[in-house]
Parts: sequence; structure tokens; C-alpha cells
Amino acid sequence: MAVGGSHNLLDPQVPPSPRLKDVPQKQLRFEGERVTWIQASTLKELLDLKAQYPDAKLVVGNTEIEGATELYVLVGFSDTERRAWLASRWQHGTSPTLVSTGMRFLSHKGDYFECVFSGISFGAACPLSSVEKTLVDAVAKLPAHKTEVFRGILEQLRWFSGKQIKSVASIGGNIISAKPTSDFNPVLMASGAKLTLVSQGTKRIVQMDHTFFPGCEKTLLNPEEILLSIEIPFSKEGEFLSAFKQASGSDNAKVTSGMRVLFKPGTLEIKELAICFGGMADRTISALKTTQKQLSKFWNERLLQDVCAGLAEELHLPPDAPGGMVEFRRTLTLSFFFKFYLTVLQKLGKEDSEDKCGTLDPTFASATLLFQKDPPANVHLFQEVPKDQSEEDMVGRPLPHLAAAMQASGEAVYCDDIPRYKNELSLRLVTSTQAHAKIKSIDTSEAQKVPGFVCFLSADDVPGSNITGLFDDETVFAKDKVTCVGHILGAVVADTPEHAQRAGQAVKITYEELPSIITIEDAIKNNSFYGPELKIEKGDLKKGFDEADNVVSGEVYIGGQEHFYLETHCTIAVPKGEEGEMELFVSTQNTMKTQSFVARMLGVPANRILVRVKRIGGGFGGKETRSTVVSTAVALAAYKIGCPVRCMLDRDEDMLITGGRHPFLTRYKVGFMKTGRIVALEVDHYSNAGNTLDLSQSIMERALLHMDNCYKIPNIRGTGRLCKTNLPSNTACRGFGGPQGMLIAEYWMSEVAVTCGLPAEEVRKMNMYKEGDLTHFNQKLEGFTLTRCWDECLASSQYQTRKNEVEKFNKENCWKKRGLCIIPTKYGISFTLPFLNQAGALVHVYTDGSVLVTHGGMEMGQGLHTKMVQVASKALKIPTSKIYISETSTNTVPNTSPTAASVSSDINGQAVYEACQTILKRLEPFKRQNPSGSWEDWVIAAYQDAVSLSATGFYRTPNLGYSFETNSGNPFHYFSYGVACSEVEIDCLTGDHKVRSWQKLSTKEGKEYRNN
Repeated sequence: MAVGGSHNLLDPQVPPSPRLKDVPQKQLRFEGERVTWIQASTLKELLDLKAQYPDAKLVVGNTEIEGATELYVLVGFSDTERRAWLASRWQHGTSPTLVSTGMRFLSHKGDYFECVFSGISFGAACPLSSVEKTLVDAVAKLPAHKTEVFRGILEQLRWFSGKQIKSVASIGGNIISAKPTSDFNPVLMASGAKLTLVSQGTKRIVQMDHTFFPGCEKTLLNPEEILLSIEIPFSKEGEFLSAFKQASGSDNAKVTSGMRVLFKPGTLEIKELAICFGGMADRTISALKTTQKQLSKFWNERLLQDVCAGLAEELHLPPDAPGGMVEFRRTLTLSFFFKFYLTVLQKLGKEDSEDKCGTLDPTFASATLLFQKDPPANVHLFQEVPKDQSEEDMVGRPLPHLAAAMQASGEAVYCDDIPRYKNELSLRLVTSTQAHAKIKSIDTSEAQKVPGFVCFLSADDVPGSNITGLFDDETVFAKDKVTCVGHILGAVVADTPEHAQRAGQAVKITYEELPSIITIEDAIKNNSFYGPELKIEKGDLKKGFDEADNVVSGEVYIGGQEHFYLETHCTIAVPKGEEGEMELFVSTQNTMKTQSFVARMLGVPANRILVRVKRIGGGFGGKETRSTVVSTAVALAAYKIGCPVRCMLDRDEDMLITGGRHPFLTRYKVGFMKTGRIVALEVDHYSNAGNTLDLSQSIMERALLHMDNCYKIPNIRGTGRLCKTNLPSNTACRGFGGPQGMLIAEYWMSEVAVTCGLPAEEVRKMNMYKEGDLTHFNQKLEGFTLTRCWDECLASSQYQTRKNEVEKFNKENCWKKRGLCIIPTKYGISFTLPFLNQAGALVHVYTDGSVLVTHGGMEMGQGLHTKMVQVASKALKIPTSKIYISETSTNTVPNTSPTAASVSSDINGQAVYEACQTILKRLEPFKRQNPSGSWEDWVIAAYQDAVSLSATGFYRTPNLGYSFETNSGNPFHYFSYGVACSEVEIDCLTGDHKVRSWQKLSTKEGKEYRNN
């Protein structure tokens, strides 16, 4: 059994019906297959249920439910205002009273008079949004010395998630979940908050101290007890509290802290000291050993040194502690106390001329300031179109994304939004838990017991070829051996996604573990690589290094990156019942490979497989090839069972199964003159390809082609090796190896500037290419606009003025620093595999004058369909309102290249343009016959004269083809140039940072784009 509730019952965004507002509350109960949810209507009911089911979880906001129990008790009421109560007691056991210890309330809205007694008491079910509002009001109305604790909690709430979560998450839930990295628990513990615990016939008040959390995610509550209320105390005269949090993002804390000191009246002698941390153990802890030694001591630099030494000794983390970054986290504890020490000094306004910390040196003052991150704001400037350009010609104009309104309102249809078929089934992938192992057995007996189970699929069920992948080095389902965690062994099909998930988790696999290779260093050590070394070399490297005044060398490691598209991989496969036909709706960037891989797996010609894509919710390269691991499995299930099958990966599945951006390890050696001029460069690149080759070679090729970034280097050699490891195959990700190559170039360029003692912007400008120069791969630079971009960015960013301001700020601030940098980029536009630079289009004109355009590119949020409509509008000289793009499909445009490599607008746009030109040529005679007629008149005339109003278009990019063997030929059709200037600020004590401002100016084929 289980007890609990759903968000629909308690959604704070949906106001209660006025007719039901005053209806007496009744207990609600929902019975499921494995779970029962109960909503209690009174405190007595709740306590009775807790006594009956002591292991049941209480649910308020439902932000922490993990399905670990069969019983959930829902705390709250259908009326949002009543559920958001701020009371500490129940009256007559039937409804929440609005009178609490220390506060009076005028209404359910939570307005209050001045607080009295010891503090403010909140009901445990009070949403954090209400806590925040109440404390903000209290801080505004009460004397400052009484609100130190409130301001500390508000500081944590500032970082705590978003408004939606705050509106449902409760203060009691935050305490009882007992997360080791809780934002509030260290502050509440440091403040000495009091908690009221109740059960049937009992009530007790405990102080939230170091004993309250006996273990990881455990509290001292008895199983039958509930947390009724939390009293947050007023602070006293001579009492100071600060709260700190350092996170990798806006949430996900690494370390949190609450620190409080109470001085004896009129002195700087410590009466009480509390230093509490989250993220430094498996629970919220108090540094008791350190704080007890400081009682009766004075607030000075000696105390600062003693506390820091004590914390360093008392707080230990094992090297393998969850969350990692052990040394950083230990350092944060000292930084936090240093900030607290300075903050208290500042508030006291005391000075000690013999103590630099005690004087609160002006350069130290910035350490006490909260690190505020300003709301994002930007301005996007566009190049003006020619004055004589027609108003209906939308090319070059900032046309809004055609689906923007639908996407913002939720009306846009993505793959999983397609309504379920009547007889549709759900699929769940079964994946390996071992990095490298032999498969000993697969036991599906428990899975078969799950309600709704249909079948389990394995490699033995594949009717065609189980071999798949770009280079035939992958399998649809693993057979005999797995080579990474997340390797797909099979799939479970059931009647619902929930049953499929349960059945998939019930499949038991036994392994014989084999040695695994995980890191780039492991691969180098074991000589585990794909293919031979890739190399580009130009000039005389030995001569260059011999002539150099200075030579520096080093190593750079660049980690991987998840794509984190909003829509995970999704496929719906619908068998048609004859001749092996199948229709697939897929979230993919690559309809051609989806079609061919499914056809090969089923053993049918590609013309039997129809792949359709309406739009995808982001791709970033992650759906260029890896979407096929899902689509082939789903297609197999639909073929075997004979009915529609759907699979949409959960986020954790998606991140487990699919790879991301390639991690790179690079070793460089650069020779340069005293002036900063580069004369020689040697770079050896290693990438972590994962367990299959996929696109890794092309990615490394692009990294080598971009290892110069924008700089002319007369003597250069770059090599690349693809490391074969037991990780899920890494794949395409924005920039496709180019970002890694360019980042490494900027790393050693910065090192050159530092070594020479010269301004980095001068060294960069000195080494830049010029118009007509040859790159290290011998392609001539034509239409080279980078110099113009550089000069304009320097001017528009007021670089020199801001540089002076940064230097001034850094002199005046010891613990906060600012940096300013300007960086150029040169990015080659084309697939480096020449034959992929082709595209097709199909244009239909209907007798009412409307136009349907289909092309080979996928709309994935980047606005490709919008651009194609602009092209067709310009070519046909008709408004964009007459043109529509429905989808991309393999039965309208065959053999499409993936939507990738920053070329889709170019090649598909040219194909659409060619198709439109064909239509225009056919309409020309009718335009001559009726020059004053409308578009509709010409279309009707052509139709009545039996002239085809449908045309295909095709385009291939000319003059492409590069050879690594001869270092000749053009890998790119042209280059896109850009320059960006960014100013950042960093907190030297915590590593927290923010971008204060940035400007970007880029050009593509002479067109200019600006962002500020």
C-alpha cells in the first residue's frame, strides 16, 4: 500500500473553485497497483495514519519523492491558501489555526503584525515562497539586530531553485529530507531553531543541533512522529549570522554553511559560536571541536588563525567522497569563515591598527559583499538591408521564428506529443552495468511477471543484420560481450511506459568482468587506438624551434560535455502490414541513416522505410548518429509484434546510453620570438572516442584543421589519435572538434603573451592571418574580414577604457578580481567529407497560390524552416504567409545529409532556390501574357494549361576536397569569422564568478551580426 498525492490535486497554480472553497475537507484515497495515496483532512487523521503506517512518507510539495516506499500520506488541502499556512498549531484537530506562537495573522494570506516572543513559527507544510515573503516583510519592519537569522535564510533562498519549486516545496520537507548539502539546515542549526514534533498523544520540542541528523538522510524523529512546526528565532543584540553557499550552478551545492557568533554585552568576547556545514559529511554537521575552543576569546586575527587551523583539522573528506572536488570543498570552509570574520568586523565597525584583518583594509571589503549575479540582458543588432530591397523580401530581415508562438504556448508538436495509437505498446531498453564484460546469462523470468509484459527482445530476434553503425563496429543489441556501461543488450516491450520500465529493471544479467580502459591516459598506456595517426605538417619545424627566442610546452585537458537537448531521444514505429513497410516518427538530425540502419536491421530495402520528422527539441550533434540506437530497437519491436511501439528515453537513460563531446588531452610545444611572433608549433591531440568509432575521426580532423585558430604559423605540425575506451561512444557536439582545437590555440597563445610580458591583445593581433594568406592546410583566405571584426569589437567594447577600469578595480580589491579578454575565431564551413555537402528540395504550388516546401534539413529550434521560407519567399516574390513547411521525410527528399556542420541553411537554401527557379521558369509565359495579374492568376493559368506546379531542386557545394596525405585541396567552402570581448569577475575565496559584460561581432560571407 501507499499513501500520497499527485501534483494535480495540489497544483498551486490552479486556484480552487469558489463553489468548493468552503466545502468541508474529506480524506481522499487513491489505490494503485503498488502504491496507495491518502490525503488527510485533519491533524488527527494524519497522526492516526502515521501510527498505522510509521514508514510512510509524508508528501507536501512532492519535490523529493523517489518511489522508495509503498505508502505516501499527503499533507495539505485543496485550497492553496489554506495549504500554505504559517501556523504552528491545529485547533480542535480539524483545521489549521491562524494564530501561532510569536505571530498573529490577519488572514490566510499571511499578513502579520509585529512579531513578539522568541521568533517566527512556521507550519512544516508552509511553502518556501511564503517563508520568503514573510521573512522579507519581517526584515523590512523589525530592527536590524533582530533579523540576522532571517537575512541568512533569505540569502540561501535567493539561490534556491525557481519560483515554481518554491511555491510547492515546504520548509519542513527541506529539513526532514536531511540532504547532506541542504541549503537551510546549516543555517537553522547555527541559529538554534526549535522544532515541534508530534505523534498520537505526544508532543515534544527539540532544538535543531548537531544531534538532529544521526546519519545520511536520517533525523532523530521516531517513525510515528511528524514535524509540525519550525520556530526561527530572532537574533539578539551583539549576535551576528551569515549564510554561505557555493554551487556548481544556481543550485546543486558543493558546500553550504551557517555561521553565528554571540558576543558578551558590550565586548568582543565570544559567548556563543556556531559553525555548521552541509556538503562536508554525509549529513549536516557542526564544527564543535573548533567552536568550543573559541569561547571567551576575542574577535581578532589570532582567533581567525585558530579557527581556520581547527577547521582544517576537524573537517575531513575521503578522496572518493561523493561530489568530488575534495580539496576545493575543504578550502571553501576556510574561505567561508574568513568571509564571516570580515563581515562581523565590518558590522562591528571596530578597528585595530596592528591587525590588517582587524582594520578591515579597504581592499578586503569586497570579500564581505554578496556575489550578486545580474539578470541576463542583451541587445541583438542586425545589419541593415539595402534601402531598395522590397518590403516583402524577408531575407536579411529579423523575421521571428515561425513556430515561436506555438513553442512558447506548448502547442508545437514534438515526437512524443503525437497521440498514442489504439494498440500501441511501450519499449524500455535494457543496458549493461559493466564497462567491459562477457555476458554469461540474461534472465527475464521476473520481468515476465510484471503486469502488461509482452516480450523481451535480444540479438537473436533481429531478422536482418545485427551489425550497425557508420563503420559496422556496432550492434543493435550486444551479443556475447558488452563494451561500456549503457551498452544496449536488449529491450522489454509492455503495455505502458511504467510497466516497461519495471520489467526492464527486473531483467537480471550476469557477467564475467574483463579489464576496462576508461581514460585517455589508460588508452595511451595500453596503446588502445582506432586507426593510424592523423597528421597535418607544414614548414620546417626543427628550424623554427632553433630560431625561436623562447620555447614553452605544456599539456591541456578538455573534459566532455552533455548535449542536454530538452527533448530526449524518441521514436514511434508503425508497421504497415505489407511488404515490410514501416513508418517511423523520430527525433533525429539524420533521416537517411535512420532509414538505412532500420532497413538493414529488418532485411528490407530502404524504400520500405519511411522516416518523418516534424521538429526536434534540440540536437546539438547528439542526434546526428546516436538516435539510431533507439530507432532500430523500436523498429524491431514493431516488426516482431506487429503493432505500433514507442520509446522516449528518460533523462538518466539518455545520458547513460549516448555519448557527448569528446574529451581531449593535448600536449603542445610552441616557439616564439621576444616580440611575441610565433615561429613554430607542435601539437599532439588525443581524444576519447569511446567504444565505437562513430564520427570520431572526422571530429579529430576538424580539430587539426582548426589548431591554428586565426594565427599564421610558418612551421607547424599537428597530430591526432583516437583513443578506444570502454565509455559510450562519444559523438558530434556543437563545433565538431573545432572548439577543442581553437581553445588549445588560445591557451598557448595566452602563455606566449605572459612569457613575453606583452598585452595579450597585441600578441594576438600580431600573429593574425591577413587577406590572401595560406592556412596550415594550404587553403587561401579570401574575403578575410577578421581584421575588421577585431577593430570594430575593440572600438564597440571600449576595450582600452575598460582595461584601465579593470586594472584599477584589481588594485582596490584583494579578494575579488576582474579580467578582460578579446578572442578571435575562424571557423570553416562545410562537411569535411565532401559528398555530404549536397541537398535536395521539393516545392509544390497549389491552385489557391499556397506553396508547400520540403527540404532535407531538420528543424531543431535553430530556425532552419524559417530561413527556407525566407528563401522561397524571395525567389518566388510572394509573402512568407503563402509558404508552409510541414515536415522532413525520406519519401519527399531522399538521401539527405545530416542537419549539421553549420551548412544546412546554405545547401538546403540553394536547393529550395533551384526548385523555385524551375517553378518560375514554367510560370514565365503566363506572367508575360498577363503582366498585371497576381501570383494566383499565374498559378491558375499554368494549371489550366497542364503545366507542372511541382519541382525538385538540388545543390552541391563546389570545389571541395582535401587530402591529409598531400596537405592540399580545400576542406571548406568559406570561413565564418568572429570576435568576442568578455569581462568577468571572480571571487578569489570561493571561485564564484560571473560575466559582467560581453560583445560579439561576427561575419559570414560578408554579412555582419552583433550581440551586446
